[in-house]
Amino acid sequence: MTSSTPPLGPGDDCCDELAAVEGLSRRRFLQAAAATGIATTAVFGDTVRQTAYGASSGGNVLIVLSLRGGIDGLGMVVPHGDPAYAAARPTIAVPTRSLLAKDAMFGLHPSLAPLQPMWDTGRLAAVHAVGLEMPNRSHFAAMEAVEDADPTSRERRGWVNRMVGLDPTVQPWQAMHLNASIVPTMMSGPVPTVACSNLDGFEISGLDEDSSMPTQRRRSLARAWARDKGPLGRAARTAVRASTRLAAVGDAAYAPAAAYPTSWPGKPLGDALRDTAKLVKADIGVEVVSLDYGSFDHHANYGTTEWGPMQDKLGGMALAVDAFFRDLGPTADRVTLVTISEFGRRVAENGSRGLDHGWGNAMLVMGGGVRGGRYLGEWPGLGQGSLIDGDLQVTTDYRQVLGEVLTRRFPDRSVARVFPGLSYAPLGLMA
Repeated sequence: MTSSTPPLGPGDDCCDELAAVEGLSRRRFLQAAAATGIATTAVFGDTVRQTAYGASSGGNVLIVLSLRGGIDGLGMVVPHGDPAYAAARPTIAVPTRSLLAKDAMFGLHPSLAPLQPMWDTGRLAAVHAVGLEMPNRSHFAAMEAVEDADPTSRERRGWVNRMVGLDPTVQPWQAMHLNASIVPTMMSGPVPTVACSNLDGFEISGLDEDSSMPTQRRRSLARAWARDKGPLGRAARTAVRASTRLAAVGDAAYAPAAAYPTSWPGKPLGDALRDTAKLVKADIGVEVVSLDYGSFDHHANYGTTEWGPMQDKLGGMALAVDAFFRDLGPTADRVTLVTISEFGRRVAENGSRGLDHGWGNAMLVMGGGVRGGRYLGEWPGLGQGSLIDGDLQVTTDYRQVLGEVLTRRFPDRSVARVFPGLSYAPLGLMA
């Protein structure tokens, strides 16, 4: 892997709609955070981490890594055995000779090399031809649909919010806003949110690093709201508890057991994953961590295995994720990481040597409980008779992947309630 050569101009790798979505998300978060419950949000460059806290410790942890912008699943998990793949991409196809973990049909992009040990030891699997039931090539609408994950209802509530809401220890946190960042749809809903700029800086307003008596201030706030039985009082008391708990983690010294990336594009994700590892090791009841990484909206100058944003970003992701699991050490057995994206890219490259919005995609699942070293999913083929308007068909509802992780790693949660309307059919992905 080498660094990219042709510099990208404005708009080259990010369409206007995606930029608008990101702006809307930030505004939406500010509105939602003022009206809903607890979760913390930390911003690390272009990586955003959001965390839902359960009450129990020692339990399993799910990491949802959203590859924003619509990653090219055909470039990440390459169907080299399908002759239509290379034919559709005369200048940007990933050569078969460069692929990792090859079988007769698939192989991994060479920039994922840091993750090959996880594949070789059966802790990393790939599922292909996954996505929404119907094509949706709008960043905004597809993100909403993927993260809401409930086509049976018009209520705006994300699947992670439904999942953690099934834990009886989660209390309603309402009307609290501590800082600004993004809450994705998957975490939106009645389970409360709290925000912070990063773990080290997580604090109630006024108890920042300039405060000389944070513990006393928290006690004073707790006493002030102790008798308020309304939603604002409950939210205030919950925020004080969260502040107390997270400040103890954030203020503690941390020496990671592995080296995270120190330069772009891996550094923002590495910083967020380092912070996440610190949270997981602290064992304070973290249950779901959501991370954004991207953008993968490569309409032009997609690149090759030698240069370009696709290989750059995949390489950054692989370095950061590899460091994360090595940093976790034995705790990694409790942690499962799933990648997801709003849609895949079109099969054929465009005139700008890029890829426009498509449909079917690929997901990576790694870590605890994964029966890896395998490619799963029903391959529909890339021949003209197999495509849908030029796109890879979806043969596996992405919720089947999430549902299997949920069922096997969080057996006390009902997949039918987290993913309403899904006819659950496990893929054999998880032990």
